[in-house]
Amino acid sequence: MSPLGLFGGTFDPIHNGHLRMAVEVMEAFALDTLTLLPNKVPPHRPQPLASAPQRLAMTQRAADGVKGLVVDDRELRRASDSYTVDTLEELAAEHPGRPLLFIMGMDSLLSFTSWHSWPRILELASLAVCCRPGHQLDPDQLDPALVAKLSQAPITGPGQICALTTTELAISATDIRARIKQGRRLDFLVPKAVEDYIRAQGLYRPHQAS
Repeated sequence: MSPLGLFGGTFDPIHNGHLRMAVEVMEAFALDTLTLLPNKVPPHRPQPLASAPQRLAMTQRAADGVKGLVVDDRELRRASDSYTVDTLEELAAEHPGRPLLFIMGMDSLLSFTSWHSWPRILELASLAVCCRPGHQLDPDQLDPALVAKLSQAPITGPGQICALTTTELAISATDIRARIKQGRRLDFLVPKAVEDYIRAQGLYRPHQAS
């Protein structure tokens, strides 16, 4: 059974770097579907600038037309703070017997043992760690408990940590927001449908004096 890919993020806004990473993970692990999970209130990060409904709308527009990409809004609907472990508990119950593959970057793995209930996360899912070209996952930088779980594809169950090199696109949500404030173009940084939504909603623009 193909693992269920899970890619969480603030997506403020979602951009082509996110989408390229998602597609390459789908290819590397032979995933039928990959679920984009917009975060509601990430406990370790500042509040997003766009509202939850706006970030959901952008994510849905980005996923439209990309084969295998789906959007799950459960974290946005959650009344409390959003924790990865809660989402994985729910998905494991909804998909019994199907491996879960949670996607993250190398920086996230280096701080993974500070995450809420991180041991339980590894009981529920495996991790796909996306590395930039020319950067390898260094076991010496990891907690020994994580080193023991380093593995290679295929994903056969929870608790594996698999690294893969993905195409580096020098795109960040921070830079996109800055470009919008400066009135610059967003060609090839975000899908056209996402750009159109940002413009229509007036997102990330400096407040105009009344």
